[in-house]
Amino acid sequence: MPITLPEDLPAFDVLSKEGVMVISPDRAQHQDIRPLNIALLNLMPKKIQTENQFARLIGATPLQINLSLIRMSEHQTRNTAAEHMETFYRPFQDVRDEKFDGLIITGAPIEHMPFQDVTYWDELREVMDWTQTNVHSTFGVCWGGMAMINHFHGVQKHILPAKAFGCFRHRNLAPTSPFLRGFSDDCVIPVSRWTEMRQSEIDAATGLRTLLGSDQSGPCLVEDPAHRALYIFNHFEYDTDTLKQEYDRDIAAGTPINVPQNYYPDDNPAIQPVNRWRSHAHLLYGNWINEIYQSTPYDITQIGS
Repeated sequence: MPITLPEDLPAFDVLSKEGVMVISPDRAQHQDIRPLNIALLNLMPKKIQTENQFARLIGATPLQINLSLIRMSEHQTRNTAAEHMETFYRPFQDVRDEKFDGLIITGAPIEHMPFQDVTYWDELREVMDWTQTNVHSTFGVCWGGMAMINHFHGVQKHILPAKAFGCFRHRNLAPTSPFLRGFSDDCVIPVSRWTEMRQSEIDAATGLRTLLGSDQSGPCLVEDPAHRALYIFNHFEYDTDTLKQEYDRDIAAGTPINVPQNYYPDDNPAIQPVNRWRSHAHLLYGNWINEIYQSTPYDITQIGS
């Protein structure tokens, strides 16, 4: 939430330049407040787990959030009960005339496939174009972020020789960004993917700014102001044991997989992992929600106009 300070107070300029959310008394008096409407386009197979992870993060601010759950219209999930999907989810085609303050597009376990080979790619492209008229701010996560940066900028994903798997240190490349308000100079983020986006190709695209990056796992968080979007290729939303679940699943299936790096104490899967990213996860999503709150139209019908 913002702090109200007189505009002629020295701290006003100092804090503003540092990325602290500061508003003048006049602006504070004229602010209109309403609940924020946030949608989750959930492409993950474990729908309920993913719902819990994102709801936990976006529900931690003092603001009132109305969360809508959306699915691809024709794609049928095999990992979540049909009753749950019917009760709580609406297909995209049913919400396309509505407007939202924010939209999260999750990852999906289809990284090896070319984008155009994904069965719902045409509809997802329609969703991404729709965000420019019906969504104030969009957050693409992992494969969802890769899909968005490819759709809007043509940046390609590249297959890795081995899975990037574990918890990696990331540098804060934009300390004054409002999205990184309160961030340390570096932070740990869970990574779980078979593909990568390359910093040189992101730099070659117009208007993109990398906010978080790792020497080990590459660019992580990218801002796209022209499309009112953030793209994150890693998983701040993961629970403490999510990487463990993935590792145990692959071991049980006989799938070749390395022990996730820097995750288990002493890299020993027999020891319970420790969460070292939770606080920064709440900071990032809280900052995103607050940026939406500060800039979205009070009249929701004006979004995209």
